[in-house]
Amino acid sequence: MDLVEYGHKIVPVILSGGSGTRLWPVSRKSFPKQFWPLISERSMLADTALRAAGAQFTPPIVVTNQDHRFVVAEQLRDAGIQGAQILLEPVGRNSAPAIAAAALLAAESDPDALLWIMPADASISDLTALEAAVKTAAMAAGAGYFVTFGMQPTKPETGYGYIAQGAAMTDLPGVFKLDRFIEKPDATTAASLLAEGGNLWNSGMFMFRASVLLGEMERLAPEILDAVGAAMLTRTTDLDFIRLGAEAFTTAPDISIDYAIAEKTDKAVVVPAAIGWSDVGSWSALADIAPKDADENFALGDVVLENVHNSYARSDGIMTALLGVRDLVVVTTQDAVLVAHKSEAQNVKKIVDRLKALKRPEADTHNRTYRPWGFYESLIQGDRFQVKRIVVWPGQKLSLQKHFHRAEHWVVVAGCATVTRDDEIRVVHENESVYLPLGCIHRMENPGKIPLTVIEVQSGPYLGEDDIVRFEDNYGRN
Repeated sequence: MDLVEYGHKIVPVILSGGSGTRLWPVSRKSFPKQFWPLISERSMLADTALRAAGAQFTPPIVVTNQDHRFVVAEQLRDAGIQGAQILLEPVGRNSAPAIAAAALLAAESDPDALLWIMPADASISDLTALEAAVKTAAMAAGAGYFVTFGMQPTKPETGYGYIAQGAAMTDLPGVFKLDRFIEKPDATTAASLLAEGGNLWNSGMFMFRASVLLGEMERLAPEILDAVGAAMLTRTTDLDFIRLGAEAFTTAPDISIDYAIAEKTDKAVVVPAAIGWSDVGSWSALADIAPKDADENFALGDVVLENVHNSYARSDGIMTALLGVRDLVVVTTQDAVLVAHKSEAQNVKKIVDRLKALKRPEADTHNRTYRPWGFYESLIQGDRFQVKRIVVWPGQKLSLQKHFHRAEHWVVVAGCATVTRDDEIRVVHENESVYLPLGCIHRMENPGKIPLTVIEVQSGPYLGEDDIVRFEDNYGRN
């Protein structure tokens, strides 16, 4: 794609704030779907970033929240994406404030930068067609239009909003006026929209100049621009992250870019595209794009199928067997199992809502908890004791810390650890252990080239994660 004639590279803006509850129990608030390798061997975030990697693009701007900042940074590095700017929202305020923040940041270095807005959690299979659509959109955005990407529908889908395509733009081949937005329809309306033609799925992707977006915000949604502008003025930076000012950003309206700008602007156009797109918004949507065997089944992980048809089965935990069933979604994780008919897969959020009402931790959090240095997971928990597995990436270290209510015993089972215990520093090798009495100041570090795996046995009257005092931390969590 040659964009030299416009004099501006495209700035990818990746929105990574969703919780993905419709793909529970894999996707949860603590680790949502964009961070999972659901489509390829890479995470969906990494796949999204790599679609916009190359000479015609700048490093991306990624908008996410504080809890996910280290995961975003690590996955971008693993994908070979260098120089990304990671904007941290103090609270979620939907897509309009997030995009406004990215536009203000980009405009500081190039007011007329072309911004390509992308959700972090979509699947696109035809990258050649995507490149052609982006080139067409860049022509329109460069001419001052607010461009939406409309996906050619393949079935009467009720899970997507629609865009009604208007008249062709005579001076911009492949670009059409945007007639109107259509809310998610019922099945009858969706069938009618498909039959009449000219109606496209709303992909949530946009392209425009930063100056155009900010001008339309000043005209149509000045309260958003005022709040986000103040948050940008009070921003702080640490490590790889840009933290928006919390007090100002919290006052921004909670509204999507569709409602705030796209439905109101007279600059809106649409680029129709057939790029193998899916928002992967449910297990049935994921099943539709997954490779299948002769019986129309997809199986991943420790799964055994016998006399099964048209089903999706995934296990990230124990062995899962299906016998004599059809049209099911079965998903097993370490701490939860979902069994649903494919026709009900859009309603998984109802299960999550039930779990939240019951105050079940499985609604939002995984048994495995990710940290900037690695992760840990609980293996056994009882009265006054807990056993965890801790994995520390090479070259990383935990904070220098102490606890008021628990003692710990660390057993190294893979790799080696440099352990600080009060005034002592020692190296602990495989099959060796170290005891950390209550109140001692301690730290674990992985000086090696392979991941360090430690079994931690905690004992004491209170074992909560908030029983911690940090004295020193490489990740700004003091």
